[in-house]
Amino acid sequence: MCRSIVTQGFSAPLKGEILTPPDKSMSHRSLIIGSLTKGKIKISNFLTGADCLATLEILKELGCEINFLDKNTVVLNAKNAYMAPKKELYCGNSGTTMRLMTGLLCAQNFKSTLSGDVSLSKRPMKRIIEPLSLMGANIKSNDNKAPLVIERGKLKGIEYKSPIASAQVKSALLLAGLQTPDGTTTVLEPHLSRNHTEKMLQFFDADIETFTKDGLFGVTTRHSSLTPKDLNVTGDISSAAFIMIAAAIIKNSDVIIKNIGLNPTRTGLIDVMKRMKANIEVLNCDLVSNEETGDIRIKYSPDMEGCEIGGDIIPRLIDEIPIIALLATQAKGVTVIKDARDLKNKESDRIACVERELRKFGAKIQGTDDGFIIEGKNGGNALFEGNTEVESYHDHRIAMTGYIAGLISEKPCKINGFEWVETSFPNFLNIFENLRK
Repeated sequence: MCRSIVTQGFSAPLKGEILTPPDKSMSHRSLIIGSLTKGKIKISNFLTGADCLATLEILKELGCEINFLDKNTVVLNAKNAYMAPKKELYCGNSGTTMRLMTGLLCAQNFKSTLSGDVSLSKRPMKRIIEPLSLMGANIKSNDNKAPLVIERGKLKGIEYKSPIASAQVKSALLLAGLQTPDGTTTVLEPHLSRNHTEKMLQFFDADIETFTKDGLFGVTTRHSSLTPKDLNVTGDISSAAFIMIAAAIIKNSDVIIKNIGLNPTRTGLIDVMKRMKANIEVLNCDLVSNEETGDIRIKYSPDMEGCEIGGDIIPRLIDEIPIIALLATQAKGVTVIKDARDLKNKESDRIACVERELRKFGAKIQGTDDGFIIEGKNGGNALFEGNTEVESYHDHRIAMTGYIAGLISEKPCKINGFEWVETSFPNFLNIFENLRK
């Protein structure tokens, strides 16, 4: 059912302290990699968004026993994993679920089928089918799209040079390689993509090594057993990004966001905001379950400047680009985002959709083949007029970007399809309501 919300126009300042929502990437991996331990573990600060619950339900269908101790604490008992499923394994809208589960399932001795919703069924899966097939996986698809039918294959380790930096491709291969007795599996990338999988496998004592070779970033894994351990998921910087940027562009705001994951492969947004002269400070750094974490204080930043964003920083902020595009409309001068062609393969074509929706607010934004050219303010008041209607395209990040744009609009704005926010940030509206009190 399509759900619409209406922003009331020009927001009051955002003030206060909040906890960051649990990290979506780590929540997926905590279940999938945790199931490989063949033991019992407790996962704290687990994200209960729709995407991660899709992964949870699939693992239950495969024989894992999973129970909630409270809203965000899961006990996973994987002693009986993996059994042949009795039905199709439904991934919902989650590309992470489909791609990582393909890597896990191609090493099993039974047939399984991964399916998804209308949006996921349009997303390309060739990027994982091709390298997994080189390992010996037996995967049938609908013209390299879902549903994916996975049958028993004889896997062998390979060295794969990925043409793009993709954490999902890398993770799928590592999950398959970890279960492959024949040889080692090595993945080489042109840039370092997010490395939660490697860090979590190290946490669970997998036989895994990371290295650089000829300017490429590599990781090698071998068949190994994992040690069951309790794990704590850090906060999700991709979700926190919406709060960070809202605080930077809403007058008189001052927000502290606690427990943000500060994995260096995910902190491109912080680097860009500092480069644009945002008023941002990182506090209280720590290491939790082999992942960096800390707090961030962000204040209203009226003197931000546009910049160029491209190259090896793109994999470190690819999910934040829709809201970065909005940030750029509030900075002085021009911002150019390039080398982000993979935005076209997300839940929506984010280049076309972000351009289309931000233009409704009056933003001066031009989509390119691999990003955007955005003309920001030239001093003075940069509030949007508002009084517009935003579409979400089954994409949680487009919906949330539209909402933040509504907060700096003089008149109310309607955001259609807001239910898609549930995939990654179930308490999004509550957080903003609390910050405006």
